[in-house]
Amino acid sequence: MEITKQEVEKVAKLARLELTESEKAAFTKQLSQILTHVETLKQYDTTGVEPTATVLGQVNVFRPDEARPSLPVERAVANAPESADGFFVVPKIIEDRQPL
Repeated sequence: MEITKQEVEKVAKLARLELTESEKAAFTKQLSQILTHVETLKQYDTTGVEPTATVLGQVNVFRPDEARPSLPVERAVANAPESADGFFVVPKIIEDRQPL
């Protein structure tokens, strides 16, 4: 399946990425190769095959979500260039958003 340069530009705009002409050409080629590979995978019959997230058989490798003591606020902001009332002070950044 072929991806056009215009489709790459559209996806880049949606992702708010600025691409050079050489990057657009490279991504057009790479994405086309990926979709061509996916098309070849579609020829295999996968009926009855369970969807898999991992092939290792692990079910849940996360620890239980338990409240534990955390870093005191004073230590957390100790090395901050600027803090106020226990919070980090950062420069205010506001930009005009352009409609997509």
